[in-house]
Order: sequence, then structure tokens, then C-alpha cells
Amino acid sequence: MPFAIVLGEALTELPKDLYIPPRALEVFLEAFEGPLDLLLYLIRRQNLDILDIDVASITQQYMQYVELMDAMQFELAAEYLLMAAMLAEIKSRMLLPRSTDSDEEEEDPRATLVRRLQEYERFKKAAEDMADLPRVERDTWVGSAEP
Repeated sequence: MPFAIVLGEALTELPKDLYIPPRALEVFLEAFEGPLDLLLYLIRRQNLDILDIDVASITQQYMQYVELMDAMQFELAAEYLLMAAMLAEIKSRMLLPRSTDSDEEEEDPRATLVRRLQEYERFKKAAEDMADLPRVERDTWVGSAEP
């Protein structure tokens, strides 16, 4: 069974360096069907062009996702809101004409997305590593003895 459909082709294996949360937001677009994390991964690796992505549709699907979320999952919903906002910003920069008068060269919006996604992945990995550490009163108990 495919994890995603990218440009009409089924993707049956996830990349080994990508973690997708169990209750991840699934998006259904013309060019892509699958987890939003995978979509961002493919854009970052330049396997998918950001201009082929319908950000308005992602926003609608995100809003439906948030309405269905449990109160405990708002952290995950906030992460997806950040990702959708980054996609919208990058796409708008790609669509707007660039000024040729400027002496300064603006950074390619895709490079900004790549940098932000790498930072996001570092924090996500750190959070996973911290969750794996033992916690007092979850994995260990503090004993107390009366003198």
C-alpha cells in the first residue's frame, strides 16, 4: 500500500531520514497525496516544485484537521500551521516579480524554506530524543523512607 502519491506515482517507501508522526496531517492535492511532512521533505529535496502546490487547498484541509483534533494534539496542529505558513510565504515569493533595481540580491525563497525545514527537523528530533529519556514518576519512582 503506498504512503503517498507524487505526480501520479505511488510512493511505497518513506525516506529513512524522515519521521512522520502517527496522527500526521494528510493532504490531498492534484500533484500530491500523503502526509504534509513528506510533502515538505520532497519540496526541500527539490523532488517537487513548490509552484505545483495549491496552498489554499492545504489551508482548507488544515482547518478541517484542526477542528477534528483532540485538545491534547494542539502542539502538532501548531507545527502544521507553521509549515503551511512557510509554504504560503515561499510560494508567494516565487510568484511575485523580483525587483531588478535592488543592489542587494535577495535569497532564493526555496533556500529559506530548506533552512527553516532543517531547523524544524532538528527541534523535532530533539523533542523525540527528550521524550525517550526516562521521566520521574513515569519511568522511575523516587523512594522515600521514614527515619
